[in-house]
Amino acid sequence: MNAVLEQLVALPILVPLLAGAAMLLTVEARRTARIAIAFVSGVLQLSVAIVLLYLTSDAAPFIWQDGIGVYSLGGWRAPFGIVLVADRLSAVMLTLQAVLGLAVLTYSIPRYDRPGQPFHSLLQFLSMGVNGAFLTGDLFNLFVFVEILLAASYGLALRGVGATRVRLGLHYLVVNITASLLFLVGVAMIYGVAGTLNMADLARRFTELSPDARTLFDTGAAILGVAFLIKAGSWPLNFWLPGTYSAAIAPVGAAFAMLTKVGVYALMRVGTLMSEDEAAASMLGVLMFYFGLATLVTGTIGMLASHHLARLVSYSLVASTGILLAALGLGLEALTAPVLFYLIVSALTAGTFFMVTGMTDRTRSVPSAATPAEPPTPQSPFYMAFGVREPDPYATDEDTGVAIPRAIVFLGLVFVSCVLLVTGLPPLPGFIAKFALLSTAIAAAPTAGLGAAAWTLTTVVLVSGFVGVVALTRAGIRLFWTVTARTTPRLRVLEAAPVAFLVAICVVLGTAASPIMRYLEHAATSLHEPQDYIRNVLEPVSQDTRAVP
Repeated sequence: MNAVLEQLVALPILVPLLAGAAMLLTVEARRTARIAIAFVSGVLQLSVAIVLLYLTSDAAPFIWQDGIGVYSLGGWRAPFGIVLVADRLSAVMLTLQAVLGLAVLTYSIPRYDRPGQPFHSLLQFLSMGVNGAFLTGDLFNLFVFVEILLAASYGLALRGVGATRVRLGLHYLVVNITASLLFLVGVAMIYGVAGTLNMADLARRFTELSPDARTLFDTGAAILGVAFLIKAGSWPLNFWLPGTYSAAIAPVGAAFAMLTKVGVYALMRVGTLMSEDEAAASMLGVLMFYFGLATLVTGTIGMLASHHLARLVSYSLVASTGILLAALGLGLEALTAPVLFYLIVSALTAGTFFMVTGMTDRTRSVPSAATPAEPPTPQSPFYMAFGVREPDPYATDEDTGVAIPRAIVFLGLVFVSCVLLVTGLPPLPGFIAKFALLSTAIAAAPTAGLGAAAWTLTTVVLVSGFVGVVALTRAGIRLFWTVTARTTPRLRVLEAAPVAFLVAICVVLGTAASPIMRYLEHAATSLHEPQDYIRNVLEPVSQDTRAVP
């Protein structure tokens, strides 16, 4: 039974792989079949992720030892074989990807599935790469899965027409290829010195290296860290991100909200496994803290300077990455659970906001230069769309209000929810996440001699939140109040439902914050005490694992 359950670890990779391949082999005329395959794949990924959440929790303590599931491909155990590892952290990240992926899939069905463009297949391959990065147990396969998700993202970023989208998409491609080259160089240096790329095995071996070999190992690890920071969207190598994400179509921008989290996850996973190297861990923490602050400041300034909503949302994603990196850079174990909670909220918020931009862009009607705008008249489309009538001073009826269409009401409510989530205002969980993060930092940092750093982070985060309120309020006023020539968008149920679904999940995160934080605290403890991870990967209890000859 345990061996069967361990095979569940491979399903988040196999399901999107098979679904993407099946859709490529399905003729274009069978659009319903392709959508059905994609939808079944999304539901299966979410179901498996929820099962993994249960199997790694304290509710199932006797199913997997220490709540860690290890699947050895071909039955060859680590470090000689390829292993996939599911623990609490990877289960949380898989569930987050599955929720966001299913919402993006549903949102994209009405408008973005076109003949000759394998949009849904690329989304499946993107999910495969992201899931594989969260599950893999060795650095080389982390590189492989990152390349898979990047290959799919290249096609998605370049989808559509327009010179701006192509130019920014090519920038995105060049930067990520450069980061991948650094990734490969770092992996090669580590393997050349340590003779292994299994992360659990590396955690055991690197402390036994000679001083010269240790220098090469640290150099390779530093190069690898730079590659992770680029993937995470850290300053100063993140100037490609706002333009690329804002130029992409709405569902692609929403799907890309998880890509920066892959870099953050890699820094957390590899950094904690190598935590016995105190000097290297301290240096990494300092770099992450200051790079995180610079990233947060860059994102905040970008939000204030942005006039297009999608670009503003992209900069808010940069700012959230800065908060994550700076908080992790403090090196406090107590901060890991609040960081994970904020990561979940920020990813869901960014995905929701990108989908909202795809709908709000259809509310504006910009007149051409040849036909300048004229003030609306009682017979104009503006009045007819919104039910506004020219007031009649001699009329006796009392029906003189403005009838706001349901689509505008829905967009306004969702927009306000996203503003509250991004800026960390109550009552939504963005406030809970930031409050838990900052209060924990202020309480725990003085004992570690990091009081000044914690207060610096708190100040910058609060200022960033205030600037976010100003920038997003200005964007909302411009979008909903100051446009006189406006068209009421026709929102389909498949567009509105996933947006409402993600907002509802955020509300649930706020109301059920206590049990969620308890789970995340267990995940943080497991992450910072990697002995259980190392033991389960290198010394599996499964009896059907054959020995290496």
